[in-house]
Order: sequence, then structure tokens, then C-alpha cells
Amino acid sequence: MAEISFDGRVAVVTGAGGGLGRAYALMLASRGAKVVVNDLGGSFDGTGSDATPAQQVVDEIKSNGGEAVANYDSVSDWEGAQNIIKTAIDSYGKLDILINNAGILRDKSMMKMEEEDYKKVMAVHMDGTYFCTKAALPHLRENNYGRVIGTSSGAGVYGNFGQTNYGAAKMGIAGLMRSVKQEGAKYNILANTIVPVAGTRLTATVFPPDIVEKLKPEYVAPIVGWLCSDQCNVSGEIFSAGGGYFSRIAIMEGPGVFFDVEADLTLENVVDNLDDIMNVEGGNEFDSVTAQSTKVLTRFA
Repeated sequence: MAEISFDGRVAVVTGAGGGLGRAYALMLASRGAKVVVNDLGGSFDGTGSDATPAQQVVDEIKSNGGEAVANYDSVSDWEGAQNIIKTAIDSYGKLDILINNAGILRDKSMMKMEEEDYKKVMAVHMDGTYFCTKAALPHLRENNYGRVIGTSSGAGVYGNFGQTNYGAAKMGIAGLMRSVKQEGAKYNILANTIVPVAGTRLTATVFPPDIVEKLKPEYVAPIVGWLCSDQCNVSGEIFSAGGGYFSRIAIMEGPGVFFDVEADLTLENVVDNLDDIMNVEGGNEFDSVTAQSTKVLTRFA
């Protein structure tokens, strides 16, 4: 296929002062995009701030002949999110691409987790993705063009001990993007979710050093580049990526079992049919809750 170019496109990448965000920003800029490099510059648990990481990425992009500008606002409040998007509009006159990547970790078992640990992680991941996407949508609609990426995690899709806050936020982001797909469709706005496995300062707290080295953020970037490109033709999808591996993640619903609600809908009959209820072979994917609900409602038509 023809080489993918981002000439004339304007992108915002949140949390781009290092790791995955940096890799995305460098990739987009190297292919012609003008990039807003957002990063609060706090520690991995969300405390503090520092302008250095975002500015260093901007300097790196410029030294390679690209165009970029830094933004240091937090994604976790509405005013900050608006300022992030405003930076793109003020600097380059429009916005085409939003990659919601900013994140923090406050890992503890649910029994030991403080309320603030839950709220802070939700604020950065879930609220941050909502705020930035909400701030971006009017500009994308005006262009009749947009590419929005949400960042989920295996901890959200599959679960992980000690990450109930993080997992809840990350699964929520996948749901958010699937709904943005519905609202953005008529404006040529595509919304997809990435589930990255990468060696970053967050995963360095979990993975041993040799594994971190094998899971470079740059190995995730190619599929994110495609999802941000004119060539992308999917929306509402979830993709796993890491270490050169890429796969689509599907949310499946099995064929199911219909009971006669007047005759045999009992607890015991449900238990007796659990094997069929649990079976997903021959199941379906649904592109909206309307489509899923129709499966149930058609029996009453």
C-alpha cells in the first residue's frame, strides 16, 4: 500500500512526555503531522508537575525537522482538557487526531486501597479521556473528520490483582470509545481503543527489566498510526498490541438460551442449562446496544 502520511493533520497526544505517548508523537510528527505534546510531568502516581518531559519531546521533534508545541495541563479536570485542545487550535488552527494516553498508577488491593487512590486514578484515566474527547469533538465535527484513540489495558479487559481502580477506569474507556463511535459516525469521526503491552515507567513497576526492554513503546505505535490515518476504516474496535504482536479483541455474546417466561423460567432450569448459557461458540458481536437488545426483543414481536 502507499506510504501513510499525516501531512496537513494536527494531533494532540496526552501523556506524551515519555513512553507510549512519546512514541506516538514522534511517529506522527515524522510523517508530517503537527503535534501538541501534552504532559503534566508528574510522577507515576500522579503527584507533582514538571514541564521538562513534554518540552524535551517537542525539542526532539523539532530537531528531526517536525512541528510540535508543548502543553502542560492536566487531563483530569475540564479546564485543563479544554486548554489542551485550545493549544492545538491556537497553534495550528484545527484538530484532526486525539490520542488519549495520559495515565498514572496507584496499585493496591481493594481491601487496602484508599478512596483517594481510586478517585485519582479514575480522574486521570476515565475523566481525562472523557474531558479531552468532549473538548475535541466540536472541532472534529467542524472538520467532518476525526480520529480518536482511547487507551485501555489488559487489567481492564481481563482483570488484574491490585488494580481495581485502574482496571475499572480502563474498561470504562473502552465503553466510552464504543459510544463515541455511535455519536461520531455521521461526522466521519472514528473512535477506537488500544490495549498496549509496553515497557514504560508504569509497567517497569511490574515487569522485570529484561521484559521492559523487549516491549518497547515503538512496537505498539504502528497500529495506532493506522487507527489515526485516513486509511483507517474501522470504528468502535479494541486492539491488543505489544512486542510486535497485534490482535483485535472482540466482545462476544453466545447464542444463549430462551426460556418460556410463563412456563419454565425457574432458578433450577437456569442452573440445568448453564452449559448452554456459558457457551459462546456460534455467538455474535454487536455494534450497538440496540442491535443486542433486538436479539431479545424479537421473540416478543
